[in-house]
Amino acid sequence: MNIRKRIEEFEKKFIDEKMGFLAKNSRGRTKKEQESQIRTCYQRDRDRIIHCEAFRRLKDKTQVFILGDFIHPRTRLTHTLEVAQIGRTIARALNLNEDLVEAIALGHDMGHTPFGHLGEKVLNEKMESGFHHSKNSLRIADKLAKNGKGLNLTFEVRDGILKHSKNITEIDSFALPFGPPVTNEAFVVRYADGIAYLNHDIDDAVSMKMISYRDFPKDCLDVLGKSHGKRINTMVKSVIEYCIENKKIGMADEMINVTNKLRKFMFENVYLIADEYKGSRKAYDILNIIWDYYFKNFKKLKKDFNIKKEYDTEEKILMDKISALTDKEAWIVYERIK
Repeated sequence: MNIRKRIEEFEKKFIDEKMGFLAKNSRGRTKKEQESQIRTCYQRDRDRIIHCEAFRRLKDKTQVFILGDFIHPRTRLTHTLEVAQIGRTIARALNLNEDLVEAIALGHDMGHTPFGHLGEKVLNEKMESGFHHSKNSLRIADKLAKNGKGLNLTFEVRDGILKHSKNITEIDSFALPFGPPVTNEAFVVRYADGIAYLNHDIDDAVSMKMISYRDFPKDCLDVLGKSHGKRINTMVKSVIEYCIENKKIGMADEMINVTNKLRKFMFENVYLIADEYKGSRKAYDILNIIWDYYFKNFKKLKKDFNIKKEYDTEEKILMDKISALTDKEAWIVYERIK
């Protein structure tokens, strides 16, 4: 019995073909492979991502707040799991392809650096061509994973990973030059990502006493809800209702306006301040020191990181090694070279 074909037949019955994307219609992989008898192409992509080292490393990478004390803020991995959960909830309600949503969600942040966006900021300043975690996530999937073999993901998952980012203040914006994705499932992940990080970062910031609920715009909380769960439920429900009514992924104007207002408040009062909070400034210095040291001593980089073959330019190899580090590994490297 070919279980994959049975699942594809189920997709054809369940998925709204005007909105969703069927696995059997995938544009395929860069390198052709024999199809699995058990899993669809998107299920295989999901499993390849889960089992790759870059995904496992996310558990020890900062989301926003440098880990410490007895507070347990979200890590890059817990964020990724929340995005996948929210994305699947929306996809199931809208009869979209849950497996495609899950694969994109699980892979979207594989390219993040240690110490959250501070690390991304350092590499963007150091790299002549700039650095963006979305492009780095795709670089890992295409070129670096599995000891340089890559994961050979499907076109639709690769597209969704690259195009998941938004700008600073607008949940419905596009991060140029990547542009809009090709599937509605990828649009779902974009919204799920924004919903997840906005709400869990509020939760973490309040738990760490960086800010109080009294400080938030009252009109935003009145519309979205005064608790973590209620805000997520309100936003998810808005995406579902908007899509059912308009046949495209989005939110009602009122919901977009208050969500963007809350995002702007968070950037001004939490995210930018977090860059100066406790260990953040030290983390910024650590990554700068690591980059400068190995940029001047590439032979030492090859030795310390056991690089047997130069597979790209020295700058990009250095980028790969630093961006892959966990927070703890970055501290260890810093202690070794300082």
